[in-house]
Amino acid sequence: MASEAVTDGDREVLTWDLFGQATRDLAHAVADDGWHPEIVLSIARGGLLIGGALGYALDLKNTFVMNVEFYTGIDQRLEMPRILPPVPDFVDLADARVLIADDVADTGQTLASVIEFVASKVGQVRSAVLYEKPRSLVRCDYVWRRTDRWINFPWSTLPPVVPTAG
Repeated sequence: MASEAVTDGDREVLTWDLFGQATRDLAHAVADDGWHPEIVLSIARGGLLIGGALGYALDLKNTFVMNVEFYTGIDQRLEMPRILPPVPDFVDLADARVLIADDVADTGQTLASVIEFVASKVGQVRSAVLYEKPRSLVRCDYVWRRTDRWINFPWSTLPPVVPTAG
């Protein structure tokens, strides 16, 4: 399924063009599996773009976002992931099929916490990520590429744009 890897030393580099192909490949994997999610739940921030792209590719307009804080810097994280408000309301979704989307299952702790939180409120939960690392606690249902490298994502490699002093 995965296209040729782009690497830079010890890092995997995801370009915007490759991102487009990767999310289409993930959508095809879901569709080819015969499973039809009703909702895409993106884990913010890394999963926002993946969830949106999957929503379009799978023709799903019902999308949710969960904000989870875990990483505080490069290879720096909190002790445990923390779900931040506002938390999606899963009322009347007891039979819903939910696809959880994220950029990477690194340790898998973020995905595990979201899956655990959502699973008791909906009918079925599956996960889709661009990258899964060997150490991940979660074995995702749909994975574009497996790697043990650090990943440079096109949306997070440049520093934030902040007002300049003037």
